[in-house]
Amino acid sequence: MTDDAPELRASDADRERVAEVLRDALAEGRLDMAEFEERLDATYQARTYGELAPITRDLPAGNGAPAPSVSMVKEPAERGGWAERITGREGSSTWGVAVMSGFQRKGRWTVPKRFTCFTFWGGGEIDLREAYFADREVEINCVAIMGGVNIVVAPGVEVVVRGIGIMGGFDHREDGVPGDPGAPRVIVSGFAFWGGVGVERKRTRAQRRREKREAEGSDRRMLGHGDLTHGWGHDQRRRDTE
Repeated sequence: MTDDAPELRASDADRERVAEVLRDALAEGRLDMAEFEERLDATYQARTYGELAPITRDLPAGNGAPAPSVSMVKEPAERGGWAERITGREGSSTWGVAVMSGFQRKGRWTVPKRFTCFTFWGGGEIDLREAYFADREVEINCVAIMGGVNIVVAPGVEVVVRGIGIMGGFDHREDGVPGDPGAPRVIVSGFAFWGGVGVERKRTRAQRRREKREAEGSDRRMLGHGDLTHGWGHDQRRRDTE
């Protein structure tokens, strides 16, 4: 986290990068649950870089690298297409564990070629809607024992479900839905015993807001045209009676 401009306002993406470092630190045993929850609360309450910087100062990023700095040049929230989100780089997180607790992977993280997760009396959320991908085809291997994992994908992503359930199950509703050209393929594999692995397809909040704004703008334009037509008819009738 940069110290160059501590008063600069942090974005949601900045907070998610810090949260990802905290989740990895929890999984590696660098933080206990109380410390993790305290720092995570501080992360989502932070408004500036200066407030975010101390949260991960004593923690490495994934794979033992130094904690990442926040770019002072903001990139657009949306990129051109799927090709730009399949990076060929290493994943930013390769596993998640929830034992009587929970884990979460979301935001702009990089999905590795194989991500492995384990839940026991706990739950995990793997949100791929804003993620980048290490390869065109990635695998998420889930072991859920009296626990659950929920995987969220964006429209256009192809999903293949290969998991096995015993007194549990894998959600096959999105299995076989054709993907967009060039979109990644996500293979969901693993084992569920008295547990479940769900897969759902959702748009991001930003996409829903944008579509709502576009719809509202279209409605306003239509109303504006209607008002002009109504005004023209009223003036014409007034002139006809004069």
